[in-house]
Amino acid sequence: MSHISQTSTEQVTVPTLGRWKREGRRIVMVTAYDAAMARIADPVVDVILVGDSVANVCLGFDNTLPVSMAMMEHHLEAVVRTRPRALVIVDMPFLSYHLGVAETVRNAGGFLQRGAAAVKLEGGANRVEIIRAVVGAEIPVMGHLGLTPQSVNVMGGFKVQGRSRDDATRLLDDALRLQDAGCFALLLEGIPAELAARATELLTIPTIGIGAGVGCSGQVLVFHDVLGLIQGHRAKFVRSYANGFDVLQGALSNWAADVRSGTFPAAEESYGLSEAVADSIAKWEPAK
Repeated sequence: MSHISQTSTEQVTVPTLGRWKREGRRIVMVTAYDAAMARIADPVVDVILVGDSVANVCLGFDNTLPVSMAMMEHHLEAVVRTRPRALVIVDMPFLSYHLGVAETVRNAGGFLQRGAAAVKLEGGANRVEIIRAVVGAEIPVMGHLGLTPQSVNVMGGFKVQGRSRDDATRLLDDALRLQDAGCFALLLEGIPAELAARATELLTIPTIGIGAGVGCSGQVLVFHDVLGLIQGHRAKFVRSYANGFDVLQGALSNWAADVRSGTFPAAEESYGLSEAVADSIAKWEPAK
């Protein structure tokens, strides 16, 4: 029998995460892109991220850049229909916050109208003006520093960030700037553990790490990575807790074999007629 590890049934809110940071309680966040994933995750985690990683994980793209507002709205709506107790955060996709303050606020507000509790966007000092405007519109914002996937072409690939002294100090400065701009939390991705720990120490808001060591206020992974649903290359920071791909493919193979052998469906999986109707059908002949 599986054991569901959950320490609270309270509705998780933005202030909840700030309180947990002060109390030293670690925060658990996972991605989810539809209702089934949300129902599996919600009893276990504190935060559900409707991530633009849906591009790689579910939609077959090589990176997150092709994801549109319409795509993100579609997946967000599927998650919030389950009415999760976890805090639901949605990624603002590429170009949804790059073309001016008014459009950014409109896009972020649209996510809240569809049930999100907060939005997440990538970037450092260059996003301060935008973040101030969004927060000023009463929309909670989680920042995202380090390896920012929407900048994959500028970075020359998915590479660890913040390894030089200049890059590390720039990240720390950006973290403080984003906090000052009103971010309620920061996601730190693909940076050295020591740097993430120092950022967490300097900030009063919580940090969520992915490939950023154990010193963050909490951790996030992609749902499919935790359950081993993706074959091929796996990032160094991923730990899978099931071999989900093989388990699910094995189950499907067993069903296919039963179909081909004629053992599915069985009598108990089929509907029947009364004896009288069955007899009538057996004797029925088409009119001539």
